[in-house]
Amino acid sequence: MKRVLITGCSSGIGLDAARHLQANGWQVVATCRRPEDIAARRAEGMECLHLDLSDEASVADCAKAALAGGPLDALVNNAAFALPGAVEDMPRGALRAIFEVNLLGTHDLTTRLIPQFRAQGAGRIVTISSVLGLVGIPWRGSYVATKFALEGLTDVLRLEMHGTGVKVVLIEPGPITSRIRENAIPHFERWVDWQASPRADQYRATLLKRLYEPSGKDRFELPPRAVSTRILTALTVPNPAPRYYVTAPTRISGVARRVLPTRALDWFARRT
Repeated sequence: MKRVLITGCSSGIGLDAARHLQANGWQVVATCRRPEDIAARRAEGMECLHLDLSDEASVADCAKAALAGGPLDALVNNAAFALPGAVEDMPRGALRAIFEVNLLGTHDLTTRLIPQFRAQGAGRIVTISSVLGLVGIPWRGSYVATKFALEGLTDVLRLEMHGTGVKVVLIEPGPITSRIRENAIPHFERWVDWQASPRADQYRATLLKRLYEPSGKDRFELPPRAVSTRILTALTVPNPAPRYYVTAPTRISGVARRVLPTRALDWFARRT
């Protein structure tokens, strides 16, 4: 039975991936921040560890505990959060907070596990990026910045791991059913003083409605299982692709980034 560590298993993609991999014969080591979520994953028969990617000591403790439980065959970097708001309204501390989780903590955990993958001559590192790692859209600047950085770091890691037996894969979902919007509200309220912004009217007309008012599914939205199946593929095929697109918007954006001139891509992004 192969053993995989998955971050961000409280809900959404991480939770579904943990359940899907467990159902397909993997020994899952899930991670969560809140004690109640840790207890819930353990009740499902998973090993579950506390992990706060913004805390270097927590990352070190999690990696140590995971490796103490036996050899790991794979890592799925999923945990992340969103912080919506206009770029001009985003204070330095806000960017520092989101980069600590979405990039720096993810990188820290990955590098703590690579030595074991190297030693056994095999391992899979699957990192969940986003369509917003391909094309930026308004109001998502801080999240886009972390995902662009994550894409670049992961691409170079893949190149550097060539010949080691360690396979590095990016998965780029578009709209997926999750609590990311709901979970973004506390971060938005902490960091963005939208009422003092010259864009206050735009916030009222667009972003606030999207954050606070109930709405149906986004166009093209898919359930988390669409990502979980790609994760399983990336972990099991002999030679995984460098990246997997999930949802139509990601496929469209991937093509648009390659073929459209910048002005046309800007027009496309403003209407997304």
